[in-house]
Amino acid sequence: MSDSPMATALTTENLQRASQQAQALRVELRKAVIGQDQVIDDVLTALIAGGHVLLEGVPGLGKTLLVRALARCFGGDFARIQFTPDLMPSDVTGHAVYDLQTEQFKLRKGPLFTHLLLADEINRAPAKTQAALLEAMQERQVTLEGEALPIGEPFMVLATQNPIEQEGTYPLPEAELDRFMLKVRMDYPDAQQELDMVREVTRSSRADMLDVQPLRTVLQAEDVVLMQQIASDVPLDEQVLDYAVRLARATRSWPGLTIGAGPRASIALVRGGRARALLRGAEFVTPDDIKGCALAVLRHRVRIAPELDIDGLEVDQVLKQLLDQVAAPRQ
Repeated sequence: MSDSPMATALTTENLQRASQQAQALRVELRKAVIGQDQVIDDVLTALIAGGHVLLEGVPGLGKTLLVRALARCFGGDFARIQFTPDLMPSDVTGHAVYDLQTEQFKLRKGPLFTHLLLADEINRAPAKTQAALLEAMQERQVTLEGEALPIGEPFMVLATQNPIEQEGTYPLPEAELDRFMLKVRMDYPDAQQELDMVREVTRSSRADMLDVQPLRTVLQAEDVVLMQQIASDVPLDEQVLDYAVRLARATRSWPGLTIGAGPRASIALVRGGRARALLRGAEFVTPDDIKGCALAVLRHRVRIAPELDIDGLEVDQVLKQLLDQVAAPRQ
């Protein structure tokens, strides 16, 4: 990996190369996860923007499969933690181990020290274990036995949770939710997509999922770091920047929302807009790039009013009204 100005300078050639890599990754992921194109684009947006993702959906839609496919196409390190009620913070971060030969304590790093981390069913672990992720997600480091240990780049946490199984779960605190750049919802595929998926899966000898082994490795860890650097330099007009900030600020006084999104949402909207521009091979960010990632950026950072909740209205419906009414700059 090179940190030289030549390697990170935003040129048309660099932008096109990074865009082609991202699009090749999208093609591979669509082979494994059928009928979830929007979800795949959202996950790629977070990867390019250097953010973390909370994946929510009922069992069997392919949340874990998507992360396994991403790990297969990505040449970096991958680790998986199955969150359970008895999982301890040290199981996530690591701990000190006494070495009989040297008669000294040695730090044994936990699965957190990786490039791509799957935190499966994150809401099944108690708050103290969930909190073990906080420092790592925000600071990109872990403190073990008083020593701050940096986590290598890139570092991306993809956490999954089930929205309907409330028994035996510990809801994520707002401080931790805010550290996820995007909250992505996986919905049921439509009829044709489900037909295609069943046709493909039943051709395989695997029981109920597509095999990720045939997928190609299309980029390495250093490619992702370079892609993130290039994305952060994609030109952004002042009016588009203002639009992103206005969207986040509008949630704070919007009827029907009791809690609005903080400044971290404005930052995520801008980073997400730049990532989406790179993904489609554009040389600048448009308002549609910002709007395209707004639902995933905002839905876990706001709270709907109790009376609307009783009426059966969902956060996404309120946010869609907001997106329709906050004026975007003309392109």
